[in-house]
Amino acid sequence: MAEENTGKKKGSMSVSEAGRKGGQTVRDKYGHSFYEEIGRKGGETVKAERGRAFYEQIGKKGGDTVKAERGAGFYEQIGKKGGEAVKAERGTPFYKEIGKKGGHRVRTLIEEGKKAASEAAAANLAKAEEDEDETPAPGGEVNQPAPE
Repeated sequence: MAEENTGKKKGSMSVSEAGRKGGQTVRDKYGHSFYEEIGRKGGETVKAERGRAFYEQIGKKGGDTVKAERGAGFYEQIGKKGGEAVKAERGTPFYKEIGKKGGHRVRTLIEEGKKAASEAAAANLAKAEEDEDETPAPGGEVNQPAPE
């Protein structure tokens, strides 16, 4: 009986087997930190070449894919699981602390927004008053301030 020709020689390995073996050899030689370093360098290169928008785009694609495959409830489940893990690790006081920080930050942002809005309103009022003094009257005359 003739042996089937699978393209594999006796004793040879598949591409995935060779890749796995090569990866294990590199890991044994250079350690885990080597992969962290080259991953960080690769990420910095991609960030420099493609920018932040690229990461936003692929993140959204990935999120949409997960949502389509697992449903929106999946995010609720993993959020609850993560929250419980943080609570177990850091305790309830941690949430009080970050809540207080968040509240302070919100208050600061609101104050900054109100200040910017009042400054913009004052600038617009001043500009309107300037424009009013220089606006031609219907007959073409320029309104002059009343004599004292």
